Amino acid sequence: MEKNTIKDKQKQYEKYVKGFTPEHNLWLNMVKAFFTGGLICILGQFILNYATDLGLDKDTAGSWCSLILIFLSVLLTGLNIYPKIGKFGGAGGLVPITGFANSVAASAIEYKAEGQVFGIGCKIFTIAGPVILYGILSSWGLGVIYYILKIMGVVS
Repeated sequence: MEKNTIKDKQKQYEKYVKGFTPEHNLWLNMVKAFFTGGLICILGQFILNYATDLGLDKDTAGSWCSLILIFLSVLLTGLNIYPKIGKFGGAGGLVPITGFANSVAASAIEYKAEGQVFGIGCKIFTIAGPVILYGILSSWGLGVIYYILKIMGVVS
């Protein structure tokens, strides 16, 4: 009798949890991510083409494109619009450079009440810090491997 009571409670608990757990539609989420990321890329391509039409070389136009996309992302984060884009588009709004800028700006906004140094200064790279750290560390490690392979004559 004791086992039935425990199993019944487990089933009731599972039913309770299932009632609060949101169900996700994988295909719909992928379409939303594709659409959102695609729109960001279209905007970036428009900026790049416009900068090139103004007479900027490819590298300078690319730099301006990145800067404008970062600026727009930070601005939309400050206006509380980019979090809605990220919620709708999922990875499509979080993976491009705009998502990285959003994570840095959101951390700064969240901790501004704690002050300039201990709030913004300490917490601004809470999310972006590991990305920067592991990006630098992995590029350094790959550079060392490449250097050793070049000395050995494996790569030219």
